Amino acid sequence: MKENQFQFRKMEAEDIPAVASLENQLFTRPWSEQAFLQAMEQDTLFVVVLDGNTIVGYSGMYCSLPEGEITNVAVAPSRHRQGIGRMLLSYLLKQAEEKGICRIILEVRISNRKAIGLYKSMGFQNCGIRRNFYEMPREDGIVMVLEN
Repeated sequence: MKENQFQFRKMEAEDIPAVASLENQLFTRPWSEQAFLQAMEQDTLFVVVLDGNTIVGYSGMYCSLPEGEITNVAVAPSRHRQGIGRMLLSYLLKQAEEKGICRIILEVRISNRKAIGLYKSMGFQNCGIRRNFYEMPREDGIVMVLEN
């Protein structure tokens, strides 16, 4: 996949139905449209990636300068293993840097080896475990951090 095939931009309110639909496909405890709308009204950074007019991924971050906390990095199931997640995360990290964020944290399911591998390859390091952080199924979360 070529990065120039995709459009990356900040999420807009009109994107929320498509993003919530992806969220429902990917997560056992998905955010509602209302949750996305409320989050976007706070100090957050949400971005989407489009292929043509179709949203194929999104990511979000709560911002509390100089720190950010990534909420989700999500790519449509039919578009997995095409490098979109890496491009999306790179775009989010660039936007965060421009906003003055120099320390980023996230949690990831301990069983999500693909995501852990992606995060490590982009410079994130393990810094702890949150026991029983996830539900449905109950599972530990790995806390990872990226310091710029």
